[in-house]
Amino acid sequence: MDTTLVQRPNHITSLASSGMLVAVEVSVYTATVQDKQISNEVTTAKKATADSGKFTKYLLAGNATHKALLNYRQTVANWMKRDSFQWMGKWYIVPAINLPKFSKTFDQHKLVFDALKEKFKAEYTSMKSDMAFKQGDMFDPNAYPDIATLDGKFSMRMMVMDVPKGDFRVAVADDLADDLHEHYQQQVKQIIDRTMSKAASRLVTIAERIRYSCTEPEAVIDEDGEEKPGRRRKVYDTTLEQAIDICETIRGFNITGDPELEEARRALQAAIDGVTAVDLRESATLRKAVKEDISDILSRFKPMVSTDCDEENDE
Repeated sequence: MDTTLVQRPNHITSLASSGMLVAVEVSVYTATVQDKQISNEVTTAKKATADSGKFTKYLLAGNATHKALLNYRQTVANWMKRDSFQWMGKWYIVPAINLPKFSKTFDQHKLVFDALKEKFKAEYTSMKSDMAFKQGDMFDPNAYPDIATLDGKFSMRMMVMDVPKGDFRVAVADDLADDLHEHYQQQVKQIIDRTMSKAASRLVTIAERIRYSCTEPEAVIDEDGEEKPGRRRKVYDTTLEQAIDICETIRGFNITGDPELEEARRALQAAIDGVTAVDLRESATLRKAVKEDISDILSRFKPMVSTDCDEENDE
């Protein structure tokens, strides 16, 4: 039987050498249980069958420390979306140029998370006493795990692995080899296209935020009919920092060598080079110049960016 080799596309090597795959898992005790007794009482009172509804009891409802832990899980998720690109499932690709900063930021998040966990454990006994008062007849002390069990319910860890780049030297029939090769090419191309589309979209989004901040507000008419200057828009240091970050990321992570993306990156970096939020707040002339530069960038580059790239679809 004739055989052939399934070759690995060249651009997977470029992708593999440009970043690492990272997964950050945050586990939090949700403190919810289903109470069958109350569920039966409710369905019976409503003359419904037993399986018509279920009552969920929030064991730590309203507790600020527990809520802070739950919210911090979302903070970590937002950071992952902002500083990496989704690969598949829980795995995200972090550009090699950003790995030192990414690792340092993870350590900082881990310190905050662990501190919140220790605070929660220290307050746990008093939390249960407080809930005994708040929940009244619904309170069940047996529904609350002990401290040792709780410790394992809160965790934050990072896993890292190389971008898969297997040799694929498998002898198969010609028709199957062609089919596998085509499927592999399409899969990798979709991942790369999606990643670069998100990078371009992030650049556009941040550029639009800077332009908005530099736009002079329209005059307003007060209650006496007099025209007065509108309130000037705020300029945030974090917005400029994010612009610098995305420029640096694209500089070292333009996998496809997109010349338009590189041109937009250079232009944005030049527009904000040496500019601070304080400078923009204090100088109308500088705000106007930065706005004009960025408007020019967006007019030329924004139409080239895919509009179907939505970060929120990564959930």
